[in-house]
Amino acid sequence: MSTTASDVREIKIAHSPDSDDAFMFYGLATNKVRVPGYKFTHVLTDIETLNQRAINDPYYDVTAISFHAYPYLQENYALMACGGSVGDGYGPMIVAPRLYTLDEVKKLKIAVPGTLTTAFLTLRLFHPDVEYAVVPFDEIIPKVVAGEFDAGLIIHEGQLTYGDNGLHKILDMGQWWRDQTGGLPLPLGGNAIRRSLGPEAMKITTQALRESIQHALDHRPAALEYAMQFARDLDPELANKFVGMYVNERTLNYGDDGRLAIQKLLDMGYDRGVIPHKAKIDWID
Repeated sequence: MSTTASDVREIKIAHSPDSDDAFMFYGLATNKVRVPGYKFTHVLTDIETLNQRAINDPYYDVTAISFHAYPYLQENYALMACGGSVGDGYGPMIVAPRLYTLDEVKKLKIAVPGTLTTAFLTLRLFHPDVEYAVVPFDEIIPKVVAGEFDAGLIIHEGQLTYGDNGLHKILDMGQWWRDQTGGLPLPLGGNAIRRSLGPEAMKITTQALRESIQHALDHRPAALEYAMQFARDLDPELANKFVGMYVNERTLNYGDDGRLAIQKLLDMGYDRGVIPHKAKIDWID
């Protein structure tokens, strides 16, 4: 029996306009992965805007979020068990025009990409009283180079290109987190799914995302070519490296240590007064 337009359920997906998100959603965005009875539409918006939207106006059915934001939106969203970006010993970085000791960096004013980003949560765990200013993530490096800020907390592709701008790595938050936790990876961002979809649609959509990720991994050249349009001036070699950092086996399945790391990160944020809500994670497999 054929499916009519009225029978098709639209799933609204929002994610960041960066190469790793584009890579993992390649299969769905290009209709290489299809689900009978479902239509997937995509909106691309920066991660801090998505965090705020999910908290204040839960419109999107699936939304990329920073893990830091999850306790604020857990009433309306559950976590998908795939689609996460996890740093194994690497992650957001504090960079500056010159080298500083860790004691010195605690006295600097740091440009940050948003107060709900996991990068900012990790920075607050490192130094609770950090002086900061919120700057769009793609403006942090230029503003630090211009001398508007002492240092910047960088995310996305800037983790591979900061040296081209004469900046120095002061602290890799992924390395710091690993040292603090006895080797756990740093979970940065994931995908949340709206609870009001209902259990069946939540599971079907989660499986569709997992298939999209697997399709991209299985068809890497084509998926990478698609993702390059979001790579913000990275050459193909660096874009491939960046995508490999954040779309891999952990993106298909966090693993036990990945799930433990997410809970530990949010528990530490709550215990230290950075996050006002205790996280109660519901996984959609």
